[in-house]
Amino acid sequence: MKKIKIAIVGVGNCASSLVQGIYYYKDKPSQNSIGLMHFEIGGYTSGDIEVVCAFDIDERKVGQDVSEAIFALPNCTAIFCDSVPKMGTVVKMGRVLDGFSEHMYAQEESRTFILSQEKEASEEDVVKELKRSGAEMLLNYLPVGSQKATEFYTECALQAGIGFINNMPVFIASNPKWAARFKEKNLPIIGDDIKAQLGATIAHRTLSDLFKKRGVKLERTYQLNTGGNTDFLNMLNRNRLASKKESKTEAVQSALAERLDPENIHIGPSDYVPWQKDNKVCFIRMEGKLFGDVPMNLELRLSVEDSPNSAGVAIDAIRILKLALEKNIGGPLIVPSAFFMKHPPQQIPDDEAYLLVEEFIKELSEELVETK
Repeated sequence: MKKIKIAIVGVGNCASSLVQGIYYYKDKPSQNSIGLMHFEIGGYTSGDIEVVCAFDIDERKVGQDVSEAIFALPNCTAIFCDSVPKMGTVVKMGRVLDGFSEHMYAQEESRTFILSQEKEASEEDVVKELKRSGAEMLLNYLPVGSQKATEFYTECALQAGIGFINNMPVFIASNPKWAARFKEKNLPIIGDDIKAQLGATIAHRTLSDLFKKRGVKLERTYQLNTGGNTDFLNMLNRNRLASKKESKTEAVQSALAERLDPENIHIGPSDYVPWQKDNKVCFIRMEGKLFGDVPMNLELRLSVEDSPNSAGVAIDAIRILKLALEKNIGGPLIVPSAFFMKHPPQQIPDDEAYLLVEEFIKELSEELVETK
């Protein structure tokens, strides 16, 4: 079986968990692969994924082998695989633009951001590196609020002729203009803003769907989150949060029986607690009425390691995008995007999206077997 060659922009906690996961599951039999939604997809396992290209702008990562950069500060996620081998893939200096918030800038060694002094990459540089590496797709792990930087790397992926997985809440797959360009070039894209395996959004959507199916009228709800990684530190700059709040709010609104007025729904990042590191704590409250207009409320507290919680979803998205590339399917992949992402081109209820994505995988896998 051939490798799935991927490029990554943003070698942060999420990238660290993804790369660790590739090697953690590499030699595990299917019965011991706890945490994977699919052991194999179209004949590909997680161990078939290979990072061949990476970009970052932090001086502690630029110039390092990916195997070292994923453990460099300010990364603080759990280390569950300490046997990641040297890959021979060196992290290249990327393009800065709005890829970091100035309040994170540090002049000395610390957990906050330190800008590399290397010359920034041009579009030509990035496209050349993507082509040289043989990357088949680019994964976007830039910080929340990186609108210009995300658009820059999206353009690079298009020019390099590769697929794109937009894990961040800048709207690309769900933007008709960008979607049309991927369709025109017959390149697949999955996006936008990855859902965790079992995180705040999927839990909130599931509870909302339960209220709807059980005839409970939801009147008010909030979702508050705290964490201590660089994602939460970055989001202290509220000017960078517009698309993130829209993405998370719409993900829940779309699961409700009736949309709530803006004053009755509050969903979004809340605060940065340094000692939490990559642990994310979510508080959900839902207020409604049962039979006879009798009031009720539900409160949930969810604590998860934030970055590994999205890595398993990314591993599935990578393999599905690979199948789309092999089948010459271009444009936004509607069903996988609806299942994996908070702000897809088309919202589909999670239980329905699950069945559809299983069917999508089965159909593509069977077609590939027939053609081979």
